[in-house]
Amino acid sequence: MLLENSLGLTDCTSVVSTPKGLLDIHEPACAAAIWQRNPLPRFQNWIEALPPEKLPKARLILRPDAVCDALLNVAERCGTTECPERDMLIEDASALAAIFANVMQAEYLRLRLDVVDTNACRKFHIDAVKARLVCTYRGTGTQYGLSENGQDPAKIVTVPTGAPIVLRGTRWPETPLSSLLHRSPPIAGTGETRLLLVLDPVEDLAEEAEGAYLH
Repeated sequence: MLLENSLGLTDCTSVVSTPKGLLDIHEPACAAAIWQRNPLPRFQNWIEALPPEKLPKARLILRPDAVCDALLNVAERCGTTECPERDMLIEDASALAAIFANVMQAEYLRLRLDVVDTNACRKFHIDAVKARLVCTYRGTGTQYGLSENGQDPAKIVTVPTGAPIVLRGTRWPETPLSSLLHRSPPIAGTGETRLLLVLDPVEDLAEEAEGAYLH
């Protein structure tokens, strides 16, 4: 169901209250689906206070049911403090992987945990994938808006921290492509460090596995 959000992008954006609602991405003209949820203050306080060098970083290709064990290893390697909040992060990322794999009917996913303190991907764009899930666990969330004639959006929405967004990419079977563009927020010089989970469905496992750690 397409619901009005704060900036009124009702024609192409679905804001949902349950993970099942992310299936709206398959609805006609739905370019993005956002699961509106609020992170626990206890968890958010912990992750915001964690030294950036201890935030977990990873680039993996794996089955959804392997995400939990893989991220435990990643957390150990990165020195992420062992505590209940770390478990919450790993469990939530694992749950999002399972949910997104179900939405996309994907047997394998490309998973990234990115730690960002620069203006990475600050230009508005559409990803060269079928679809992508992004969840910002720390810092400013992904920004998106409607483009006219290929120009940057005049009206920009910032996805709330902790809210997953599923975005159609250029490989989504639709014509013409959606005019909804997104970017990472420009944060250079602010001292902000973001942590985001990025999930893509893997369509050609043999091709994707080259140069990646496969579980």
